[in-house]
Amino acid sequence: MKDHTRVNHPPEVPVPVDNRPLVAPIYQSVKFSFDSTQETQRYLRGERDGFFYSRSANPTLRQLELLLAQLQGREECLLTGSGVATLAVVLLALCKSGDHVLAFIESYGPTRYIVQHLLAKFGVTHTLLSIEDLNGIERVLAGTPTRLVLFESPTNPVTKIADIRHMTEAARRHGALTVLDNTFAGFHNHGNYDIDVYLHSLTKYASGHGDVMGGAIIASKALIGGMRKDVGAIGATLDPHAAFLIQRGMRTYFLRYQRQCENALIVSRFLQSHPRVKAVHYPGLPQHPQHQLAAQQMRDFGAVVTVTLEGGFAESGRFAESLKFFAIAASVGSTESLVMPPQLLGSAAYTPEQRAVSGVGSGTVRLSIGIEDASDLVEDLASALEQAFT
Repeated sequence: MKDHTRVNHPPEVPVPVDNRPLVAPIYQSVKFSFDSTQETQRYLRGERDGFFYSRSANPTLRQLELLLAQLQGREECLLTGSGVATLAVVLLALCKSGDHVLAFIESYGPTRYIVQHLLAKFGVTHTLLSIEDLNGIERVLAGTPTRLVLFESPTNPVTKIADIRHMTEAARRHGALTVLDNTFAGFHNHGNYDIDVYLHSLTKYASGHGDVMGGAIIASKALIGGMRKDVGAIGATLDPHAAFLIQRGMRTYFLRYQRQCENALIVSRFLQSHPRVKAVHYPGLPQHPQHQLAAQQMRDFGAVVTVTLEGGFAESGRFAESLKFFAIAASVGSTESLVMPPQLLGSAAYTPEQRAVSGVGSGTVRLSIGIEDASDLVEDLASALEQAFT
């Protein structure tokens, strides 16, 4: 073997079967090979296990898929390169021209964009309601054949709580699938409900460190099997190294989420008592209009606290800029606390009526609570509020 050949065929290092690594290796390989054409064909026909091309399957991704499916209490999982990719892939895979989708005004901005603009290009119609409009949900499902109901709970950013049992029972009666963006609630919540498809942005609480993007689609084997080829063809695959980083983040998922929820409750109680805060939107507070529903549906109340401040854009902007431990940044779920002032939360796509339903106004500020010391966060918030209104 000449050196030009050797560098492309380095020595193999076999690991004895009784000498396993404690952390699974990263299979940073696009291609996998079988010993024969016949075995390759058997794999491609689904007659044997294995891997062939990482856009379709990869051992590092598979480990994470199995873990997340088990945590959510479902059979199967597909990984994508971002949370938004899960939305696009599921809607494109499950909908066709002539279908109708029921979605909600309070939903994440990219969710509404995909439903209102991307799907509309392919002849898929939609209805947008408030997540609180239970009668409207019944009316639409009874009056319009609907392919799927797409919702989130808690909603982003004002943490409204969907009545999941009502949603799933109504959808089932009228032959519609239910798709829940479960990112804010997490893998340990809502698994006991009759949801067909769960979506998660792994960028948030799964990775937890703000250094990697990813998404997960979790459902039955039948639904995932029907979507798998579409995901591969669209090319929304997660990279193996990103999957490894998310898998590593999941080791501390419950520790981080518990600390973040504890901090969120402390922060929300402080904010509720402050005279410059008109409203605190956090399901863990008894004053939240859907606190009892959240307590029935969830094991905890999440780590997003949204407030409505007195004044408007100027005061809310100064508040965000005066914080020391809260970075002005997109996303949620990282170990560090984050803040989004109203200038960055509002959607130009809303009609005036939809904006009123959304609950996002000129004093709305979203806080993503991290794992810092709660007393430091409270002191920081108190100081920023004083500076905002001085």
